[in-house]
Amino acid sequence: MIGESAVVERQLGRPPRGVRRVAHRCPCGLPDVVETAPRLGDGSPFPTLFYLTCPRAVAAVSRLEATGVMAAMRRRLADDPGLRAAQRAAHDDYVARREDAAREAGLAPLPPGTQSAGGMPDRVKCLHALAAHELAAPGTNPLGRQALAEAGQWWELGPCVVLDSS
Repeated sequence: MIGESAVVERQLGRPPRGVRRVAHRCPCGLPDVVETAPRLGDGSPFPTLFYLTCPRAVAAVSRLEATGVMAAMRRRLADDPGLRAAQRAAHDDYVARREDAAREAGLAPLPPGTQSAGGMPDRVKCLHALAAHELAAPGTNPLGRQALAEAGQWWELGPCVVLDSS
């Protein structure tokens, strides 16, 4: 069986950058979200802490984005104070986790005010980032949770990559 890093490389179709750990596993057992360092090896900022790696999950969320659901989410975010507060809390959670990851890795945290991910807290820019956050930290991201519910069960066909070493 191949190692997790090789699985993620196969999922992405390229070597992963700045991976610290697997943050969530698909029901098939493979990684589907990785946690990345807030800075790459050369020190450049990398604000995306949670990265969706499973190509089937990525495709399912991409299909959802293509339906126009993001516009509806943006309208709900603008009109619903409760949802705005929940997305603000999701943003704060994301930033706190990213700062913790920087400290754990011995890296300087990103500057205050650096974007979190997916357009949080005020916009809906990338459902992949919101879904990855919700998978990595269940119960934190209401729009990510909605995206996952609407994306369907991408894992039903089994593992997204071949695991043998040949």
